[in-house]
Amino acid sequence: MTAKTLLTTTIAAALVTSGAACRKAPAPSTTSTSTPAASGAAQPTTGQTAAGQPATAKATPGQTAVPQPPKPMPAQLPDVLARVNGEAVKKTDFDLFIKNMEVAQGPIPAERRDEILRRVLDQIITFTVLEQEAKTRHLSVTDSEVDARIGEMKQPYPNEETFQKALSARNMTLDRLRNDTRNGMLVDKLLQGEVGSVPGASDNEAKDFYAKNPDKFTQGESVRASHILVKVDEKADPATKKKARAKIDAVLKRAKAGEDFAALAKANSDDGSAQQGGDLNYFTRGQMVPAFEQAAFALKAGQVSDVVTTQFGYHIIKVTDHKAAGTVPLEQVNDRVKQFLTEQKKQQKADDFIASLKQKSKIEVLV
Repeated sequence: MTAKTLLTTTIAAALVTSGAACRKAPAPSTTSTSTPAASGAAQPTTGQTAAGQPATAKATPGQTAVPQPPKPMPAQLPDVLARVNGEAVKKTDFDLFIKNMEVAQGPIPAERRDEILRRVLDQIITFTVLEQEAKTRHLSVTDSEVDARIGEMKQPYPNEETFQKALSARNMTLDRLRNDTRNGMLVDKLLQGEVGSVPGASDNEAKDFYAKNPDKFTQGESVRASHILVKVDEKADPATKKKARAKIDAVLKRAKAGEDFAALAKANSDDGSAQQGGDLNYFTRGQMVPAFEQAAFALKAGQVSDVVTTQFGYHIIKVTDHKAAGTVPLEQVNDRVKQFLTEQKKQQKADDFIASLKQKSKIEVLV
C-alpha cells in the first residue's frame, strides 16, 4: 500500500514561501471556516469527527456546543493503525504523512498531539475510502498526466538536485511521489465527477448573502506601498550593519531626489517584491511588523519614508495610495461571493458523498 499523503503537492510546495520581508508571520490556523475573500476548492475532507475521537457534546438551547477532548494516541503506535474494508493503514504511511507535515509546518505541539494525530488518521482513512471507490469505478490517470503534475511540483525549484533534496528531506522517493500523485489524481477525478454537476450560485444568492453578512464586507483603513529592503541580520556584527546602512542611506538619497522608486527597488532591494518594483499591494493594519506598519500608515500618498529598521533589515517605504475604512460595495465582490457560495455547495456535496462512502465501509480504528 502506498503512503496516503492526501495532498502530495505540499511536498514540493511547502518549501516555497512567497511574501515580503515585512509581513507578520501568519497565526496558526485553528478553524477551517472560509470567507468570500478566501474560499477554496472542494477538498477530500469530511465533517465527521476524527477517527477514534469523541463527537462534540450536544448543547441544550441557548448553550454553545463544547468539543470533547480527543481520545489519547498511544506513545508507541502499532504497525497497523486502522483497517478500511480490510486494507491496512500502516504506521509507515502515517509516519510519512506526519514527517511531511512537520517539515512544512514545524513540530507538532505536545499539547495538541492527540488532536492532530487523530485528525491525520481520519484524513488517511478518508483518502483510503476515496481511493478504493475510485478503483472500484475503474477510474484511470495517464502517465503523461502524472508527469505534468510532477512537472508543476518541480517548477519552484531551480534544478533537479534541489527538488531531489526536498524529497529526501521528507523521506520521499520520486517513484513513491509518482505513485502517490497518481492516487491523489484518481481521488480528484472521483470528487470532480461528484461535484461537477453542482449549479453555480446566482446573483440573487450573492445579493442575499451580502445583505445577511455585512460584517464580512467591512474593510479597514489600508495603504498601498512599495519598499526597498537591504537585508541585515539583527545579530550581525557592527561592520556588517554599517555596510548595509551605508547602502540603504545611499539609495534613500536617490529616492528623495526623485529617482524612479520602482527602478531603485529592482536594482537594490533584497526582498522578493523587487521584481515588482517593490510593490506590496494594499495591506491593512496588523499585516506588517509594527515598525514597518507605523511608518507606512504615517505617510501620505506619494511620500517616501526615512530608513525604517525591522528584524529583516533596513527599509525605505513609499506609499502610493490610501483607502479609508468602509464597506466594500456588492458590485466589487459579487463574483467572489458567487464563487464562494458555489464552492460551499460543492464542498457540501463532497462532504455528503464522503460521509455516505464511509457509512457503507467497514472502518476499524485500532488505536
